[in-house]
Amino acid sequence: MTKTSKKYVISIDQGTTSCRSILFDKKGNIKGIEQQEFKQIFPKIGWVEHDPIEILNTQLNTLKNLISNHNINPIEIDSIGITNQRETTVLWNKLTGIPIYNAIVWQDNRTSDFCEKLKKEGLSEKISQKTGLVIDSYFSSTKIKWIIDNSIEAKKTLKEGNLLFGTIDTWLIWNLTKNHFTDVSNASRTQLFNINSLSWDEDLLKIFKIPANILPEVKESSDDFGEWNFNGIKIPICGVAGDQQAALFGQKCTEKGMAKNTYGTGCFMLMNTGENPKQSQNGLLTTVAWSINGKVNYALEGSVFIAGAAVQWLRDSLKIIKESSESENFAKISNNEELIFVPAFSGLGAPYWNMNVKGGIFGITRDTGINDICKATLQSLAFQSRDVIKSMEKDANISLEELAVDGGACANNFLMQFQSDILNTNVVRPNVIESTAWGAALFSGLKTGFFNIENIKKNKNIDRVFKPKMNSLNRDHSIKKWEKTIEALIKMYD
Repeated sequence: MTKTSKKYVISIDQGTTSCRSILFDKKGNIKGIEQQEFKQIFPKIGWVEHDPIEILNTQLNTLKNLISNHNINPIEIDSIGITNQRETTVLWNKLTGIPIYNAIVWQDNRTSDFCEKLKKEGLSEKISQKTGLVIDSYFSSTKIKWIIDNSIEAKKTLKEGNLLFGTIDTWLIWNLTKNHFTDVSNASRTQLFNINSLSWDEDLLKIFKIPANILPEVKESSDDFGEWNFNGIKIPICGVAGDQQAALFGQKCTEKGMAKNTYGTGCFMLMNTGENPKQSQNGLLTTVAWSINGKVNYALEGSVFIAGAAVQWLRDSLKIIKESSESENFAKISNNEELIFVPAFSGLGAPYWNMNVKGGIFGITRDTGINDICKATLQSLAFQSRDVIKSMEKDANISLEELAVDGGACANNFLMQFQSDILNTNVVRPNVIESTAWGAALFSGLKTGFFNIENIKKNKNIDRVFKPKMNSLNRDHSIKKWEKTIEALIKMYD
């Protein structure tokens, strides 16, 4: 079959709570989606784990179901792009393919004490200059060290020379192709990768006592990662990127100063800063956005740890809603303007970076009800995002003219309108909100020639623009109330 007769690109979108496979045609239209959730494991307070085998099997199920349920001839598939939850850490035996330990998830804070030790040793600036990251349990480095230090099997496998490390992209690539690869965007989130030299850093490996031979080879985001053999048909994997970098690319934020916010389990805002890394002075991260044809783009990033996960908490723990989508209707009914919810379930991310803070709901009165709690929960996503955005504007010396949005929660009109109101900025939602999967598809299709980036840029695909409606007095009052609550919480857990 000729290249011109190829019809589809598949995105493997491996997230924090579910695995998905999404089918795109040449125009970027979604032709099919398969999704399956997997188990969240909480061994102790603050610990979050996944079963890597369950992730693999779940992802393979969605991939195979996508092809079969939508009557796709595998020979029509041009290629596969992979995008993934970042920082989540897997160690496995390369001979058996069996994980040494459960995957330690990016949300996990079991290494917080060790991170504090590194800070006291004065390593913050050195690590930041090399990696663009702050010392925090969020990243892969301390998770790798913890598994090696606490697993007899890890020590044994390491001694035998059979231990491999990977973030989830690497785990999937290895199982699909037997290649031990990652891309620059995922590597830049491990806290072991020098974003200036674009290589694993010997000094960092010594600090974290991690051997170089367990690390994957780092490739460009649009590159040859090997082939998946599906019933005798070899399908190339040609695009890989961490979920937030993929979303930035999927939103066509390809020029310096362009920014997006993804509303998923967490909220993640990235601003393209061009071909040079820019160190933040306001609690943000510097990260590799992507690398294509030898050209690297960098980004500033701010992370809100708990966003959509707070809505899931209403559904699964409090059980006050049956579906996450119900939160919008409940929120619209509420007239309460004083309730504040800070969902610091895993501490506070950017720009505060305080892992000790716990969450709280403030301003409760006798008549506080489900509607009010839903409203405060959705507003918390917008408030936290605003904190990040304002820090980003200071670092980049740019005032955002508009904010591109994506992710599941951006379908919530109440949230998007409040985000616009509290930012006093237009919020632009695309027709296809699957920007993360679309970015991975683009990386893959660009490598094979299936997509042309200039044609893609021309297609704006806007669903709706949310414009600010809140008056300045109400906006200022709401922001001050939020900031005072954050300040009080930090003092409480200081």
